[in-house]
Amino acid sequence: MKLMIASDIHGSAKYCEMLLDAFKFEGADRLLLLGDLLYHGPRNDLPDGYAPKKVIELLNSISDRLLCVRGNCEAEVDQMVLDFPVMADYCILYAGERMIFATHGHHYGESCPPPHKKGDILLNGHTHIPKCVEHDDFLYINPGSVSIPKENSPHSYMILEDGQLTWKKLDGEAYMSYSL
Repeated sequence: MKLMIASDIHGSAKYCEMLLDAFKFEGADRLLLLGDLLYHGPRNDLPDGYAPKKVIELLNSISDRLLCVRGNCEAEVDQMVLDFPVMADYCILYAGERMIFATHGHHYGESCPPPHKKGDILLNGHTHIPKCVEHDDFLYINPGSVSIPKENSPHSYMILEDGQLTWKKLDGEAYMSYSL
């Protein structure tokens, strides 16, 4: 299975459209969204192309291919307009024998991981910074942000396929990779 992973759209129709174009280009089976879909929150400026109603329309058009966890900017009212579940705090996936704990990152993050066994993977967004760090007992990965990247990182997403993680810019150009 080819899985595309992205986070932090923050209501930008411009970058959501680019993400969905990349999703089609990649031919991924599913798109895992790590939260903060519709709103920018009080700490972020409005992203370019801010249009949450358009983002709703775009994401609902592929609702059968989406997996999603709740970000710190999601509210229960968002679930009323989205045709796919967005209120789960985390989801569990597997890459071979390795468990992936996917969450937004505002509760569990690199400095405060969830309970895990050695070799597990913590996957989250929230910081808007792409990252891959091997800790003594877990691997921390972050796809960065679709619409509001930080620390001079690109607008990005990740692909997980056949035990390989690849970070890509929205135009499809790979810029980082890691073999699980």
